Amino acid sequence: MWFLPVLSGILIGTSYIPFPPWASLFGFVPLWTFWMRQNDFRRVFLGGWITAFVLTLIGFNWVAYTLHEFAHLPWPFAAAGLLLYAAVAQLYIPVAGLLWFWLQIRLQFSPGLAICVIGLITALCDRNALTLFDWNFGYSWYGSNLPIYQWAEWIGFSGLSTLTLLLNIPCYLAWKTRAEWTGRAWFAAVCLVFAALNAGGIWLAGRLPAPDAALNVLLVQGNIGNEEKSAAELGRGFRDSIIEKYFALTDRALESRAQTPVDLAVWPEAAFPAFIDPVYGSLDQFGALQEFVRARKIPLVTGGYGVDPNQEKITNSLFALDGHGRLTRPHYSKTRLLAFGEYIPGIDWLPFLKEWLPPIGEYARGPGPTVLLRVNGHKIGPQICYESLFPDFSRGLAGLGAQFIINVTNDSWYGRWQEPYQHLYMTLARAVETRRPVIRATNTGISSVALASGKILIRSPMHREWTGRTRMNYLERPVETNYQRWFWVVPGLLWCSLAILLGFGLWRGTRRNRD
Repeated sequence: MWFLPVLSGILIGTSYIPFPPWASLFGFVPLWTFWMRQNDFRRVFLGGWITAFVLTLIGFNWVAYTLHEFAHLPWPFAAAGLLLYAAVAQLYIPVAGLLWFWLQIRLQFSPGLAICVIGLITALCDRNALTLFDWNFGYSWYGSNLPIYQWAEWIGFSGLSTLTLLLNIPCYLAWKTRAEWTGRAWFAAVCLVFAALNAGGIWLAGRLPAPDAALNVLLVQGNIGNEEKSAAELGRGFRDSIIEKYFALTDRALESRAQTPVDLAVWPEAAFPAFIDPVYGSLDQFGALQEFVRARKIPLVTGGYGVDPNQEKITNSLFALDGHGRLTRPHYSKTRLLAFGEYIPGIDWLPFLKEWLPPIGEYARGPGPTVLLRVNGHKIGPQICYESLFPDFSRGLAGLGAQFIINVTNDSWYGRWQEPYQHLYMTLARAVETRRPVIRATNTGISSVALASGKILIRSPMHREWTGRTRMNYLERPVETNYQRWFWVVPGLLWCSLAILLGFGLWRGTRRNRD
């Protein structure tokens, strides 16, 4: 009886990164078929919940590893945590089913109108879902390098996700009428639209303006273990050894190709496990960093720790030092903090939680996408870790005139299987939306550089010490993309389309009652 919701969960879950998007265009068809057959709220909700539960278990099973590695839970408890997460993570799907079914009871849609309303409500719920990991179906096209992802310049990856969901509607109609010529016509229409979107993606990539500037970038991936990293953050040793490792890796990279200049070196999130500050930083650590940069005359952007005197808290920050070892102003501090990692929710009202959870940091929040790092005339958009998952953050940096974006991350808590690949493509996707290159430096991988076209120039292995060098082309004065200017168009069209369909359904119902 519940085979169809389970099937949808499998199709959707196996169509997200690192899997190819093989079933993205028809993954919801089994669930929608199930919904169309139901006559009570409970079954509609349960069917949607089953789909959400299964797709989360398949697509996001790295949550169990994170709970084991980050929260130090035994594997049975970590597995239980994954099951709990899967039970609530994608509730937008059953909620969409309930909203549609409530409208269906009152307006008595025709089958064709009903499936269109299902698609629109699902797409709207997808866009407005509350989630810690803001994924969507659009990223899979980029992960598979299909040219359709170039349309993100116009509609963003959230718009691509909406388009993917809406194409499930003609696929449903094709399946429903598969024994008739109309079924073949619907299927052919989907194929033609998909081919046209990919052809358009090739055209969009080909019309990008030629870059007028270039930067030789050095990425350094230290592969610092979680035990060492946590101890360094809490002041329990390893700080000097971690600093020395980054010094040594950087020197090794510079010596291997001494004839090729490096314009900018980038270290990951919190790579420098001490204060980068002339007041709070020590001569042995901050002073050594300045001397290291000064001696090699290479500008450096690195994650480290600062202090917010107003909030009287430490900050997880991104700093830039010029080739003379001077700290440039302003630096950037992380704004979107990780719950139970960088802050404790409700700590201001329930201070005793700090005593229960002593190892958890309590960082000050930064100012959001309101500052740029400036090194040797470069305008750099800074972001830390999963701030890259929020398109509005990168739009804000682009609006300030950032020539390229630097994202620093520590993905060591998530294992080797899914999350590093998901986080990689979701971060580099911002390059396509804003048409500005993205440099991504991570502690354990995957470090990378992507051009404004989305082309990936370099990519590191995971859980290995690594350095990589590449020449990144960019525009001195990048222009706003259509997505930056008109990001509200797709959700606006969705709401207008739903209003029109509901109005039409109400008119039909009124006319039917009158007759």
